[in-house]
Amino acid sequence: MWIGSPINPGDDDGDKIPGGTVRATLHRFLRNVHQVFSSSRNFATRTRFQNKEATLAGTPQDARQAALSDAWSLVHGEASRLRPIHLSGLFAEDDKRFERLSATLDDLLIDYSKEKLDEAALDALIALAQAADVEVRREAMFSGEPINLTEGRAVLHTALRAGADAKVMVDGEDVMPKVRETLDRFLAFAEDVRSGKYAAADGKPFTDVVNIGIGGSDLGPAMAVRALAPDADGPRLHFVSNVDGAHLADTVKTLDPARTLFIVASKTFTTLETMTNARSARAWVEAKLGQDAGKHFAAVSTNLDATADFGIDEARVFGFWDWVGGRYSIWSSIGLPLAIAIGAEGFRKFLAGAEAMDRHFREAPLSENLPVLLALVGIWRRNALDLPTVALIPYDQRLDRFAAYVQQLDMESNGKRVTHEGEPPHSETGPIIWGEPGTNAQHSFFQLLHQGTDVIPVDFMAAVNARNGMEGHHNLLLANCLAQARALAFGRSEEDVRAAMAKKGASAEEIDKLAPHRTFPGDRPSTVILYDRLDPYTLGRLIALFEHKVFVQGAIWNVNSYDQWGVELGKELAGQLAPLVSGEATNTAGLDASTKGLLSRLTKDRK
Repeated sequence: MWIGSPINPGDDDGDKIPGGTVRATLHRFLRNVHQVFSSSRNFATRTRFQNKEATLAGTPQDARQAALSDAWSLVHGEASRLRPIHLSGLFAEDDKRFERLSATLDDLLIDYSKEKLDEAALDALIALAQAADVEVRREAMFSGEPINLTEGRAVLHTALRAGADAKVMVDGEDVMPKVRETLDRFLAFAEDVRSGKYAAADGKPFTDVVNIGIGGSDLGPAMAVRALAPDADGPRLHFVSNVDGAHLADTVKTLDPARTLFIVASKTFTTLETMTNARSARAWVEAKLGQDAGKHFAAVSTNLDATADFGIDEARVFGFWDWVGGRYSIWSSIGLPLAIAIGAEGFRKFLAGAEAMDRHFREAPLSENLPVLLALVGIWRRNALDLPTVALIPYDQRLDRFAAYVQQLDMESNGKRVTHEGEPPHSETGPIIWGEPGTNAQHSFFQLLHQGTDVIPVDFMAAVNARNGMEGHHNLLLANCLAQARALAFGRSEEDVRAAMAKKGASAEEIDKLAPHRTFPGDRPSTVILYDRLDPYTLGRLIALFEHKVFVQGAIWNVNSYDQWGVELGKELAGQLAPLVSGEATNTAGLDASTKGLLSRLTKDRK
């Protein structure tokens, strides 16, 4: 049975009663039932995790599946009820939508009142989260249980920002002493670089630091350094990730090898792109400094033999653990570039912001829990309304890499086609995440968002207060953010277009010709995320907010959000093809006709 199959909305008498009294009562009843199920499952679930079994619930599988099927049916039934109602109609029916469909944590506000849902639909979504054991799985993650089942690993990026008194057990060992020791080590090194205590080969301070990494070893620190530019008072930071030689060449062309420190970020110190760039960077430094070049390199890696062979002293090598996934590693020594930029105190504030979100996520009721609510809005879009993509638009120029960061976080985590049990999922999984900063995006792809044939939900982000911007700009920025959300939701009817054109003196013929082109359908959902200002604490909270949103959605879809086998095949094939591309090998037996043809063209035309 497909557990996502909808019920027939016409069979629900609650739809015929003002306010949906029967429907609301049914939802409350089911939520209470799921809460009872959840509490009874907690002990059994923890026991199963301690035995390293894959089962996530202590209740019989048939009963769990039945509860989950009922929950999905309610969600789809609510979608069938709401789909025909325009967002403008939902607002007309309830002038308290903002109060009912928004949530706050201190200065952080999430307004999802412009989503195509209401309280009854939200009740159904919360019941779904409970039926999917989100609370049980959440506790398992924070407790250090091996929820990354395909690799048998705990998932503990949260431990990297845990409070001073935290104790987190993994395989019977409290990992926090080593976490704190590593944090203190790389923050001390960051301060030494900033102060000039750790200096270049000639004894003078470094003016520039280049981080060489890829994926999580690049996107996290690159995004965060850019976001926190007002807090950066250390050496200039640069980032190289692409194996395309132009990336490294363009980065170093204005730098002085004698004044530049490189950080090579690769856990295994074998990542093809990273090590190719690292070797070229070393050659660039050696051309000027000779054997002293090694002093201009530090590493984030666990492979001490390889870093030693590269010429990096162990004192400048900082590791992290296999229970920290790459896209969740900004909180670890992968964050060294950020610490060099903003200092140890700023980095600790960054961690504190994430830890505050962790506490909220772990303790707040689902109905008031910001990551849970953001995740449920995403489930509603993806699975109830069949909307496969999301535009993430920060109205904050310094978050110009945030969409790319969340893109990796979300799509690499939940872009999965099988469940924990290796079976096809019962619903669509991870959405396509993309975006650019506003207001630039308005002059790029917003035409399609407003009048295209596909409905694309939008997540807007904005700071209430600017940090050292130009006077008068921020008000205009915020006005644009609010205007776009309003225009997407309510649009402009053809009747209003015609009236406006007539008022301006347009002829009937001109009105008939242009009115369809100037009509905006509206009814396009969006969520607005507001925060006071973008500083280290706030950025930490925002990243953790999206991390936990991904966790909740992965739990509901029953996929492993913490492996990434999808990146492996391409890497393996690239390793096989590299000798053929370079001409070191010529045997193309076993290759497909297309690849053979492309290799032939490359060989023929290479200069």
